[in-house]
Amino acid sequence: MKLNYSKICSELLEDLPKRDKEVIWRRFGLGGDEKETLQEVGNSYGLTRERVRQIQEGTVSKIKPRVKNYEEVAEYFIDHLRSSGNLRKEDVLLTSLGGQDFQNHVAFLLTVQDPFFRSPESDEYHSFWTIEPKSFNFTKKIINSFYNLLRKRQKPLNLGDLSPFSAFGKNLEVKPINALSLEATRSFLEISKKIHQNEEGYFGLPDWPEINPKGIKDRAYLVFKKEQKPLHFAQVAKLISNSCNVQTCHNELIKDPRFVLIGRGTYALQEWGYNPGVVKDVLLDILKMAKKPLAKEEIISSVLKQRLVKENTILLNLNNKKYFTKNKAGKYVLADKKA
Repeated sequence: MKLNYSKICSELLEDLPKRDKEVIWRRFGLGGDEKETLQEVGNSYGLTRERVRQIQEGTVSKIKPRVKNYEEVAEYFIDHLRSSGNLRKEDVLLTSLGGQDFQNHVAFLLTVQDPFFRSPESDEYHSFWTIEPKSFNFTKKIINSFYNLLRKRQKPLNLGDLSPFSAFGKNLEVKPINALSLEATRSFLEISKKIHQNEEGYFGLPDWPEINPKGIKDRAYLVFKKEQKPLHFAQVAKLISNSCNVQTCHNELIKDPRFVLIGRGTYALQEWGYNPGVVKDVLLDILKMAKKPLAKEEIISSVLKQRLVKENTILLNLNNKKYFTKNKAGKYVLADKKA
C-alpha cells in the first residue's frame, strides 16, 4: 500500500496553534531535518525542557481524535506488525514502512495512533514498537531460549536450521512455538542486545568472530569457514577484500593460533585437526599418538594429511637421529624409546 505520509501528517496538524504545530514539526523532524531535542526547541522559544514536553504531549492529545479519519494507516501498520509477531525493532520498522525519506513521519503516526506502544531502549533491548505490550514476556522467553541454544551449540544459527523449531521448542517448553513464523522469531531476536545477526543472516553472540569480526584475523577466519579448505595467504587476502594487503594478511595468519601453516604459504584451521609446528613436530605427534613403531609408508601417509610437503622432506626429517630411530624391523620409533 502506498500512503502519502507527508500529506497525512500535514493534514493532522492543520488549524493547530502555530507554536504547537512547530514544536511537533521540529521534535519529529517532519520537515526532513534531524529531530530536535526538548532543549533545542526550548532554547528557541525561551522555554524549559519540561514545558516543551508538556506542549508536545498536549498537542498529541489534540491530534489523536483526528486520526480516526485515517484508519487505513493504522490498519496497514497493524498488519505489518502482526506479520512480525506483533512487534518490530524501531529502526527496522521505520525503514520498512517509511523507506529512507519518511521514517520520521511514520514515527509520528505511530505515536498519535492506537494501539501502538513504543518500548524505549534499555540495557538488554533495543527500542521497539508493539501492538501487544503484555505479550513481551513471551518474547523474552523466546529470546532467552534462543540465547541458551546458541551458548550450548557454540556456533551461529540460521533460523532455517531449526525446522520446525524442534530443538528450540524443547528448550522453551511453550506449545505455541511451533506456530511461530520465521519472520516473527526474527523480529523477536532483533530487539535483543545479547544476540546479533551477521550479514549472511546468521544469529550468534556479539563476541563471536563469525558474527562480529574484528580486524583481518577474524575476517580471514570467516573466509576459511566459508571455503572449508586450506588456502594460500594471497587467496585469503583476495577473498577478504581486493584492498586487503597480502603481506599484512600473511603476518596476521602467522600470529594467530587458529591458523596452521601446512605448506608454502598455505594455511588451514587448527580446528580442522591440523596440529601446529614444523614437519619434525608433526612426526613427533604422529609417533606419540601411535604408541607403536610405524612403517615409513604409514608415517608419510599421516604427514601428508597434515602438511603439503614433498616425501623427501619427510624422509629428511625422519633421518634426524636426535628425534627418530629405526627398530630391528625397520620401523620408526621415537629416539627416546627403546627399539
